[in-house]
Amino acid sequence: MPLFQVINKKVHQVPVDLRQFKNEAALRDFFADNLEDLLGLRFLGKEFQTKDGRIDTLAIDETGTPVVIEYKWGEKDNILSQGLFYIDWLKENKRLFDLLVADKLGKENKVIWDSPRLLLIAQGFDRYTLSAVRQVKNSVELIKYTPYSAQTLFLETVYSPDTVKPVTETTKKKEEGAYNIDYHIGKVNNEVKEMFYAMQEEIKKWASVEEKADQKVGITYRTTKSFVRFEFGKSYIDVLVRDSRYDHKIDPKGMVKDISSFEWGYKGRIKLKTKEDVSYVLDLIRQSYESTL
Repeated sequence: MPLFQVINKKVHQVPVDLRQFKNEAALRDFFADNLEDLLGLRFLGKEFQTKDGRIDTLAIDETGTPVVIEYKWGEKDNILSQGLFYIDWLKENKRLFDLLVADKLGKENKVIWDSPRLLLIAQGFDRYTLSAVRQVKNSVELIKYTPYSAQTLFLETVYSPDTVKPVTETTKKKEEGAYNIDYHIGKVNNEVKEMFYAMQEEIKKWASVEEKADQKVGITYRTTKSFVRFEFGKSYIDVLVRDSRYDHKIDPKGMVKDISSFEWGYKGRIKLKTKEDVSYVLDLIRQSYESTL
């Protein structure tokens, strides 16, 4: 993707710099050192030794879901099979991961094993990988990185099973043992449904947004990092955002409550009870969204 710099109303294309990472180890270490800023994940370990190889990076997201990350310096066709192998290993060794989380983050951090995530990061993916990933039931995401000169890095989600779908597709009946939008809003009143649909419709218009509803904790929207989560009560929506406080001009009503002391990943919470506040809350969500870009 071309990247341009604007100087005195003139555009100058920023050249790609493929020498930014000397090898795959340099790429892995860079992401490991900046994992929360780049992808909104908490780092647990790199080059994690298993009986049959080493996992490039282990992490956990804000919902407590395990994440396996595999990198390829350049474009290789075995990244998907390698990543799936490690996801299978992880599911068979849940106890080891649970202990790693307790050791690194504390025993109070619970792991949610509903749908472990596999992130594959490379300069590009061949057509066989792009086709095969659509047939995989696991939660696999393909992220393309492009290094530019001037120490600039661009990340693009090439594929994710959580890409936003039309309301008619995302509200199908919940399958046995699965979570979807219908599961989350099934017990709320009509006003709450209307508030959610209004916000969903607007958020879907924003660039590079993905929707994740297949989790017990709520409905999440993200770019490369999560920027809002909706959790539902019968007559309200708890809206979790990235920041614990906003400028008085942005939040004059003071609706954002600081939860940074007990909620990792999201530092602010808004309790939305009336349709009259939907537009106001969307402005706050927009600020949270823009902080991930």
